[in-house]
Amino acid sequence: MNWTAYVDGYCERTAPGLWGEPLNDLANLAFLVAAGMVWWRAAGQRTGRTLALLVALVFVASGVFHLVATRWSAVADSAAILVFVLYYAARFPRVFFQVPAKWAWLGAPAFVVLTVAMSALGGGLYLPALVGLAGFAVALLVVRNPYWPHFAVAAAVFALSLALRSIDGVVCGDFPAGTHFLWHLLNAVVLYVVSAAMIARTREAPSLR
Repeated sequence: MNWTAYVDGYCERTAPGLWGEPLNDLANLAFLVAAGMVWWRAAGQRTGRTLALLVALVFVASGVFHLVATRWSAVADSAAILVFVLYYAARFPRVFFQVPAKWAWLGAPAFVVLTVAMSALGGGLYLPALVGLAGFAVALLVVRNPYWPHFAVAAAVFALSLALRSIDGVVCGDFPAGTHFLWHLLNAVVLYVVSAAMIARTREAPSLR
């Protein structure tokens, strides 16, 4: 496999080279803003700072991908998102349901299994994340946890984000810039909302820090 091969995956990009996707590059700054806001809310909390660093990693990986548009950077972009999701999946049972740490980490491989199963059915890489957000919201609603609206909102925003990402190539004729930049903006909101919820819940339970 040629890891340096050119990737032309978005409406805005029309040729190889840096700055081939200026709008997507600028929209990436939303992840940096989100990372800064998460870091500020963390106020020294270890879980919060880890989340902030992982959001910053998404900013870096996505930024590099949309700058150089190569196969290796595309993998790095997806990997950065996956790292955030796996960390969150591993912490969610512990933080919101007080599952013992020795069992809570199983949330990460459980998400991997869900992703593999849904990908085999044509669900792609990101649909499992939407299912996970909706599942978190429902699980918290069932036990009347006050944080369930955070995940309901995050799921709704991510659903819109995923739809806009999906139609990027379709709208090229009418809107050459495409809609992928909106995927960045909305996903930054999603990452901030779920991070803020985890930070707030962790702050309520010192034993979880």
